Amino acid sequence: MTDHLRPHDAALARLQALHPKKIDLSLGRMRRLCAALGDPQRRLPPVVHVAGTNGKGSTVAFLRAMAEAAGLRVHVFTSPHLVRFAERIRLAGTLITESHLAEVLERVETANAGEPITFFEITTAAAFQAFSEVEADLVLLEVGLGGSLDATNVIESPAVSVICPVDHDHREFLGDDIRSIAGEKAGIIKRGRPVVTGWQGEEAFAVIEARAAALGAPLTALGREFDAYAHAGRLLVQLEDRLLDLPAPSLPGAHQFANAGVAAVAALALQNPRLDEAAIARGVETAVWPARMQRLTAGPLAMRAKAAGTDLWLDGGHNAHAARALADALLALKGRDGREAVLVCGLLANKDAEGFFDAFRGLAPRIIAVPFDAETASPPERLVSAAKAAGLEAVAANGMEAALEMALASPAPPRVMICGSLYLAGEVLAMSPDTWPT
Repeated sequence: MTDHLRPHDAALARLQALHPKKIDLSLGRMRRLCAALGDPQRRLPPVVHVAGTNGKGSTVAFLRAMAEAAGLRVHVFTSPHLVRFAERIRLAGTLITESHLAEVLERVETANAGEPITFFEITTAAAFQAFSEVEADLVLLEVGLGGSLDATNVIESPAVSVICPVDHDHREFLGDDIRSIAGEKAGIIKRGRPVVTGWQGEEAFAVIEARAAALGAPLTALGREFDAYAHAGRLLVQLEDRLLDLPAPSLPGAHQFANAGVAAVAALALQNPRLDEAAIARGVETAVWPARMQRLTAGPLAMRAKAAGTDLWLDGGHNAHAARALADALLALKGRDGREAVLVCGLLANKDAEGFFDAFRGLAPRIIAVPFDAETASPPERLVSAAKAAGLEAVAANGMEAALEMALASPAPPRVMICGSLYLAGEVLAMSPDTWPT
C-alpha cells in the first residue's frame, strides 16, 4: 500500500527487518524495550484499553470525540494505518508530525540496540514514548491483535478496559475456538479495574465474566448491566440507574448504535466530571472514523461516481461479523431509495472469503473482485469462486478504475461499496490528498 510523505521510511524499513515474523505474540521483547526506555507506559495519563474482534476502531473514535467535546486532551494509538503511518499516533488531539515521528523512531531504535523485536512492538513502544513526553488527559489504546500477548498489554492498570464483540478472525494466530479467542481478548482485564463489554455470544461472555470475577474487576456488559438501542431516530443507553438520551451516531450502520453505547458507558466509567452527558452526546454525533461505512465525496473515484449519478462508499470490514453489519447497513439504505448494491471487493488470502460473502445472501449484490497491493492479497478469481458459492453474481476486474466502470454499467445507477480489506481502503484513500485521513 502506498504510504506518502514519509521522511522516516528508511527507519520503518529497518524496524521491519528486526524480526523474521511480522507477528509473534509475546510480551518479553516489549517489556525489555520499555525498560530500556525507562518504562514510558508507566508515565501516561489514564488509559482506556480497547480489545475485540470488530468495532474497536469505531469505539475509540466515539470515545475520542466524547473526550474532546469535554475539552480533554487525548492521545490515541490505533492500527493499522490507511495512508500514512503517522495516522496510528495522535498526540493531544493531533496526528504526530512526520519529523517528530522520525525522531522518536530513531530514539527507540537506538534503545532497542538491534535486538529482535516485531514491527508492531517497536512502533507501539514509540507511541508510548511520544505519549509520555506530551501532556494530555487521556490515552485511548487499541489492541493490535488478540489481547493477552499483544504489545499494548504492558499497560498494568488501565482506567477502563473495553472488550468489543468477539468473533472469528486471525484464525492462524488465535485459533477457531471462540472460548480461546475470548480468553485472549479478556487478557487485557486487570485486577480491580472496571471492564465494559459490547454484546458477546454466550461462550465468549462466559470466558470474559470468569476472568473479570477472578480479578475482582467490575464488569458492565451490554445486554446485562446496560442496553443501547435506536429509538425514534436517537440512541438510548439504559443503565441500571440512569437513561442517556443521545443523538443518532454520526457513523452509519445499525451496529454503530451499540459501539457508541459501549463508548458512552466506558466514558462514564472514567468518572471524570468533565465527561458529562452533554459531552457524550456531542461525541456521538461528531465522531469520524475513515473507511468504516464512509461515503466518499472527494477523489477521482468519487467524482466519477457522482458524474454517473450514483454514490460511492468505502468500508474496511474483512470478516463475516463485519460483513453481516455491512449487509444490514446496505439493506437499510436500499429500503430508503431502492438502489441495488454492487460490491467492489478485495480480501487478504487468510480471510474467510466464503463466510464473508455468505453474509450478503439476503442483499444479493453483484460482486466485482479486484486485486490490491498486499503480499497476501487473494487473487480475484478465488474471490469470484467464493462469491458464486454463496449464490452471488461475481466477476473479476484488473483494477479499481476498471471495476468502477463495470459497476457503473448497471441498468440503473447502483450504490457502489468498495469493501473487504483496510489495505484496499487505504489504496483508495491514497489516490488523492483530499481523501487522506487527518
